Amino acid sequence: MNATTSSFPAGSHAPAGGVASAEVVNARDSEALKTARLYLCTDARRDRGDFAQFVDAAFAGGVDIIQLRDKTIEAAEELDLLAVLKEVAVRHGKLWAVNDRADIAVLSGAPVFHVGQKDLPLAAARTLVNGNAAIGLSSHTAEQVDAALAAAAGPSGLDYFCVGPVWATPTKPGRSAVGPDLVNYAAGASRQAADPVPWFAIGGIDHGNVHQVVEAGARRIVVVRAITEAPDPAAAAASLLDALDAAGS
Repeated sequence: MNATTSSFPAGSHAPAGGVASAEVVNARDSEALKTARLYLCTDARRDRGDFAQFVDAAFAGGVDIIQLRDKTIEAAEELDLLAVLKEVAVRHGKLWAVNDRADIAVLSGAPVFHVGQKDLPLAAARTLVNGNAAIGLSSHTAEQVDAALAAAAGPSGLDYFCVGPVWATPTKPGRSAVGPDLVNYAAGASRQAADPVPWFAIGGIDHGNVHQVVEAGARRIVVVRAITEAPDPAAAAASLLDALDAAGS
């Protein structure tokens, strides 16, 4: 599977703080992570067979980080797809991520590794993955937001966290939505933190409700279907970034 080459189309968002070299030397210190605003999670797109073309278009539209998250594929296939994702990400000067599995993160050389509250503990993840890999954590309560901010300042070095799911989503069946209130709490807690790290609102966010998370204080978002189900992934990404841009205007 070969990734297609594409330039930035009219109206798309070029990278503001992209990866400086052909390889991510230290994602933890990378401006690409510090300035990231749009984070995409996607499956292997088996039903479409267009994984390389899709991630290429998403990056071209302005997505900063793409995470491959697909529980239906085996490790060998995941590594093959991650090799494709890596090539496209490096070409666009963007970041890519592995979810849950530290072994896959290590073998693939992922610059970003994401864990949930019930996955590998942060300290254990830090001992296993490359010391330069950025680690992110999901948070679903005010207490977990506070713990994430504390972990960011601690020796385990959490590099970013996500807050949600803001709204119910089929990608996390059975998990209760937290609503915009937790987003608002995270915004306030982050402003008061001595050493804040990037945080993203996640869960059911799309073009119809992104303004609500922006109003609640989010300046970074994670999306799935808003781009994966869009007929034009690049345009969908650019539109979401326009909504985030409006928050700062």
